Amino acid sequence: MSDDALPEPDRLDGAPHPRETAALFGQNAAEAQFLAAFNTGRLPHGWLLSGPKGIGKASFAWRAARFLLATPMVQDDGLFGAPPAPASLDIGDEHPVVPRLKALSEPGLCLIRRGPRPDGKALSDVIRVEEVRRLKSFFQMSAGGNGRRVVIVDCADEMNPNAANALLKELEEPPADAVLFLIAHRPSGLLPTIRSRCRVLRFQPLGADDLRAALQQAGFAPPPEMAGLAELAGGSVGTAARLLSQDGLGLYADLLRLLQGLPRLDRPLALQLADATAGKQGEDRFDLTLNLLDTALARLARRGASGIPSPEIVQDEDALLARLSPGPLAARGWADLAASLTQRARRGRAVNLDPAALTFDMFLELDRQAATLPAA
Repeated sequence: MSDDALPEPDRLDGAPHPRETAALFGQNAAEAQFLAAFNTGRLPHGWLLSGPKGIGKASFAWRAARFLLATPMVQDDGLFGAPPAPASLDIGDEHPVVPRLKALSEPGLCLIRRGPRPDGKALSDVIRVEEVRRLKSFFQMSAGGNGRRVVIVDCADEMNPNAANALLKELEEPPADAVLFLIAHRPSGLLPTIRSRCRVLRFQPLGADDLRAALQQAGFAPPPEMAGLAELAGGSVGTAARLLSQDGLGLYADLLRLLQGLPRLDRPLALQLADATAGKQGEDRFDLTLNLLDTALARLARRGASGIPSPEIVQDEDALLARLSPGPLAARGWADLAASLTQRARRGRAVNLDPAALTFDMFLELDRQAATLPAA
């Protein structure tokens, strides 16, 4: 299998790649910080873009790359003085840098991401050192265009130790006018020396309005329950898109309906939900069921521990959470169950146990837990 036949590891199925994203929503503060550094003339070489997955870090990196590669290095004073400092990262589609970046043919950019395995049949699970070593030849080439070079690492969390050490060497002595964007969903897992050589730019989860706009830009039709989707997705465009493509809101509502009957398990509904996870076609449904059950258990534990309602994902959810988790003792029981329940199911799936049986067994565990919880 050729490299071209493999999926892009940094592209969400059914959505445009971040390099094709025209606008960035909900991250004005991050953009303002970057522009302020640019306009002072003291732009750091390394930027660590941190925050939950799917909230726009990669879209920002590509947006900033377009801006840096299209903006002249030295402003010409001319007859009327220097032009005003840029107020946004917008670069028009007519600029020649834009189509080159979309085609991955821009000589001023190097993209570091997971490549193919040695046999070429699938993508590697990690960014290997060979990918990072490409930076050496990239930095040795004569700078074209406006003289800048931009590197995007998507994502830095996926580097293996050798790759991380190789990147650290480049960060220690970067060439002049080079800017590296490291996208990190879990920056605490990176080498402290890598973090110390980068300026951290933090990205925030999107609110419902920004999430709606981002989904529409990506070609998804936002549902009427936009506030619930934003809460369930944690403000992540990527997560929201996956939930929409797999009817995640509908499945979450079904799981709450199952919880509603506890401690008298609705067995027909439990069997129906479990059967949907069976076979090859049910693999995605199994993963989604586990993820949403994790979410429901976490919300149960949080409701009982704090006594504070969270924004509802579906109607009347808080009344159900308050009934099943009326206080700290009940919250501890749900938290203990959450710590092990879906992990056991994932381990069982890894050794090819029947996913439908694993799912139904989880529902039985929920029923047993509900029957033993203290009332307050």
